Formats: sequence, C-alpha cells, structure tokens
Amino acid sequence: MILPDLMQDVQAFTRLGVPFCTVRTVWMFGFQRRFVRRWECEMLFPKPGPLPQTSQLAATVHSFILPSEDGRRDPPGGRVVGRQRMPRGERLAERAAWAQIEGSVGVRGAPAPAVDELGGEFAMSPVLSADLVRVWAHHALAGLAAARSHIDALNVFPVPDGDTGTNLFFTVESAASSVDACCEEGQPGVAEAARALGTGALLGARGNSGVILSQILRGIGEVLADAGDVPLDGPAIHALLQRGADLAYEAVAHPVEGTILTVMREAADAAGVSAADAAADAAIVIGAAVRGAEDALARTPSMLEALRLAGVVDAGGQGLVVVLGALQEAISGVPHPLSMSGQGGADISSGSIVPDAERTAVRYAGPAYEVMYLLDAEDHAISDLRQTLDGLGDSLVIVGGEGLWNVHVHVDDAGAAVEAGLVAGSPHQIRITYLGAEARAHGEPSALGARRLIAVSHGRGVTEVLKGADALVVPAQARVRPSTAELLRAAEQAHAREVILLPSDKDTTGVAEIAADQARAQGMRVAVIPTRAVVQTLAAVAMHDPAATFDDDVVAMTRAAGATRYGAVTIASRAALTTAGPCEEGDVLGLVDGDIVVVRADLVEGVREILSGMLAIGGDLVTIVFGMDFSAEDREALSAWVSRTFPLVDVFVIDGEQPLWPVIVGVE
Repeated sequence: MILPDLMQDVQAFTRLGVPFCTVRTVWMFGFQRRFVRRWECEMLFPKPGPLPQTSQLAATVHSFILPSEDGRRDPPGGRVVGRQRMPRGERLAERAAWAQIEGSVGVRGAPAPAVDELGGEFAMSPVLSADLVRVWAHHALAGLAAARSHIDALNVFPVPDGDTGTNLFFTVESAASSVDACCEEGQPGVAEAARALGTGALLGARGNSGVILSQILRGIGEVLADAGDVPLDGPAIHALLQRGADLAYEAVAHPVEGTILTVMREAADAAGVSAADAAADAAIVIGAAVRGAEDALARTPSMLEALRLAGVVDAGGQGLVVVLGALQEAISGVPHPLSMSGQGGADISSGSIVPDAERTAVRYAGPAYEVMYLLDAEDHAISDLRQTLDGLGDSLVIVGGEGLWNVHVHVDDAGAAVEAGLVAGSPHQIRITYLGAEARAHGEPSALGARRLIAVSHGRGVTEVLKGADALVVPAQARVRPSTAELLRAAEQAHAREVILLPSDKDTTGVAEIAADQARAQGMRVAVIPTRAVVQTLAAVAMHDPAATFDDDVVAMTRAAGATRYGAVTIASRAALTTAGPCEEGDVLGLVDGDIVVVRADLVEGVREILSGMLAIGGDLVTIVFGMDFSAEDREALSAWVSRTFPLVDVFVIDGEQPLWPVIVGVE
C-alpha cells in the first residue's frame, strides 16, 4: 500500500517504536505497539469531525524532531525524540493563528497545512493577495493574544490603566473578523481584503493606541488596495509602512515621541534604507523594518520621562512590534519570535532602566474621562471638531474618512465631548470611561475600582455582608429578579475596567450573561460566576483577591462557589406531588442543590434533615442564612443543635432577612 509522504513519515516513526505523544519518548512493549498501530490505522482513513485528517497528520509529524534538529547537547538515546510539552497558554498562542481559520490546525514554525479556501501554503506567496492580508491579521491576533498581559503591564502613558494590550488585541480582532467575513463572501482581491482590514480596525478600535493602530492599518490597507494583485517587492513594503506612519501622525492632534508613533516612523525609515538596495526583496525589507521598530522601542524610555521613571518601554510600541513581526511572518513564512521588551528594551526579568530606589510610581493626574465614539460626519466637519475637542482635553485622536470616523479624547467634561460630536454629525457606539478609578501606579496593585464585584442579593442582611466585602449590590425583590438593564447599569456605574458578576440564582445567570455581553461591547472585561444561591455568592466573595490577575481571581472564586453545596427550606403554597412525595399547603419543603428532598410539617425539623444529609458526606464550614420568617427561638435552637451534633464543623450565621426562604444553608 503506497501512502502519501506525510503518512509514510508517521508510519516510519511508529515502526521505530515512537509513541504519538508530546513528552519524552520511551520504548514500548508489544501491547503499546499494537495500540499505536491501531491509532495509525485510524489516521490513515478519513473520518468525519471538526479537524481534517491532513491537519491531524501534520500535527502528528511535527510533534517529533530528529536528533540533528535537537538543540539539546545530548538528545535522549540519540534517537528520534518527542517535542517537550509547552505550558497550555503557550500552546494555545502558538496554534491561535491557524485555529482562527475554520478547518485547520497546526503549529507555528511548521509548514502550513493545505487549506482550500486559502490556497495552501500561502505564507510563502510572493504576490499581494487577500490570502496574505488574512494570514497577517491572524498572525497578529495570535501574537497579541500571547503578549496581551505583558503589554498591559507596560502601560504607563498617557494613562497608567494597564489596558493597552487588551485594546490592541480587540482592535486587531475586529480587523481580522472583517477580513474573514470578506473572504467568506467569495474570492476577493487584495483591494477588498485590505479595505476590510482598515474598516474592521476602525470600527473596533479601542483606547489611544488602538485608534492609532487602526489608522496605521488603514494606511497600509490603502497602499495594498492601490497595488492590487501584483508581485510584492521591497519598495512596496516601504511604501505601505510609510503611508501607515504618515496617517498615524496626521491623526494625533499633538504627537508625542517615544510612543507607538515613533516606533512606526522608524520602522518605515528602516524599510526605506533597506529598499534602496535593489537586491533587497520583500522579506529582507520587512525584516529590516521590524529590527528598526525593535531598536526604536528600546529607545522609547530615553524619549519619554514617564517611561524612564517607570523603567518600561512604550506599551503601544511593543504591540506594534508584534503586529509588524506578524507581517514579516506572513510574507517570509519564517516565524517572528515574540521578543517581549521589558525595561529599556531588555528582557523583563533583567531589571529596570533605572535603579529600583529611583523608580517612580506613575500616577494619573489628567482629565477624568476617556470618551470614544464612532461618528458619521462629512469630511469638512472634522476640522472644527478637532479644534473643539482639542480645547476640551488631551490625547485627541480622530481617524477614518469617507463619512465614518473614530473619535478618541480625554476630557473632564464628557458631555461636552459628545455634544461636539452631535454638532459635527451623528455619534454612535459612545463609550465613556472614568479614568480616575482605573489609573493605577505601575508595578503596584490595582487601585480601588480597577476590579469590582457586582452581586445580586435577596435580603437586607445579606446585602450588608456583601457591601462589607466591597461588592456592589443589586437587590432582588420577592419573586422579581433583576433585569439585564439593571445589571448593565450596575456594571457601568462601577467605573471599573474589570467586573465580576455573581447572580446568586440559577434563573438570573442567563440575564447576567446577556448583561456581560453588552458590557464587553463597551470595552469592559466581564466574567459571570454562575452562583445558584446566595451562599455560593458569599463563598466566592470570600475568595476574592483584588491583587490577583483577573483570570486567577475568577478561577479561584468559581472553584469556591462550585465547592459549596446549598440547601434551603420554603413553605408549600398549595398541594402538589414533589420528588420527595406529596405535600399539602403549608408543608415545609427542603431542597438540596435545587431538588426537593424533604417534605415535613415542622420547619426546624426540615432544616435539621437537610443539614444532616448534606453533612453526612462531609463538610468543614456551614453557613446558615436566616430569613424574615424564622423566629429567634428557632434560630437559637437550630444553632445549638448544629454545634452539638457536628462539633468539628464551623458555623457561620447571617441574619439575612430574605423573603420566601426561611433558611438557606451552605456547606463547604
């Protein structure tokens, strides 16, 4: 049986006794070898599924390296060895570029699997095409996904709010999605794809650096669109980078050196020097541009005092280096390493640009609000708008054209900035962010308001406990759950960059998810922890750590909520048949994790029974939330019974005053 080359490689590896894995290779016993044979047969025949067979095989082949390619001094056994497993986050980032394209999977640095709609290994194509634009956008998105948290940490200018990496990521995500939509509609040329790139970036631009990057992408897109489907050469690379730099400077009312603007200009200058050599092709010129950008980035602290004192390079410039590196990878087919500059262009672990004793915390003292909106306006109205907004605040950037503009400004009077847009045209997608609560000292824990908890509460007592934990509370009335608008309004009034929603009820979780989606559209980072009872919300809030990263905080709180079993008792309003048997009106119904498990005539007896059942399988802490219909005598009797019956269990009692539920209990 003759197999394709790719399959023969896999078969050869398995015959050597190499298992399909991503850890160190071991020799196998017979049963292990038979298992690999079975896997091999499965791979040799097409199977329906989300991952094409060719991509599965490509991933398999490239999970191995030969001894001659192994960089280690003494590869194990001197034979074919498996690649070492990378941390999960790095693996996801490595695959992100291909994973964004439906029907493909692969690894950076390996030949791209053949993808019909993209024409195969298009990264090596010397011709300007829609495929080239698309793969560049996805490489840039993957690079920013990997560098996002690092770039956020560098952010100290103009506002130290730690969101530049996030803003750049969402800007490029919008651009990539726009190119995808364009390519899926048919067979677009480079002009259509380039225009989609610029339009998508314009519509999705966030933050100061995101708006500037959108203008850079627009300039590059203009040159690509004018060039058409022609061979890509060195002068073309210089032309598109120069156009991006020119438009970026034009968009900013008062350009500041030592920022993303400087990095882009010097990248274009380096490309111009390289393109002057007739022997320099596109790959050589874009490589020179990336090196020029990296050199400029390393010098940004010497150009901007805020960066020098904080000991960091410019965050926006670092993001631009990632985007240009992705363009280099798309043109040359050679992966650009994600070299993250930290302090003064050195690796982030190597120390600061100034001695630690001289480092200065950067605190924001500028205008109170960031105002952004899209604007439908005639081109002639923009000049007056620039003049008006320039008099209101700083960090003014207006980008766009042909009737659609993206406006960004920092002001103290947000209403006046919006009114100026109304005079010029029709503003929409208005986003107003309070900078005072978000700006924080670089290298210090987030300031109060950088991350806020929003919890739904049933009862005045629980509300007081949650407020004591610095959570914003959305009160829920009896049988009336909060609406999407109420939760969204709470998120907006939190004036926070990051928000964690705790619905405290199974039926409110869906409402919270909708509110979270709408808040994300306004630029907030939002997570919903699906707490099904107020005791799970209390457990999650107890684990909240504002000094932790957003992801770590959400994971810890979710685990705490999930580890809390909850129960409750209520009074039957009518006769019915339940999962625990028939009940009459006025009977006590005991629920555990939402299911009725007890029907009793006495309230205290019902609570005792559900607690006994829940603690029978273990528990260290019991939280009892008493409602407004539970008498003081019954509370004392129940608390004494728990302490006497379960002496090793800690008991936490809250006078919740919630309606409908005389008692809610949680066991951790």
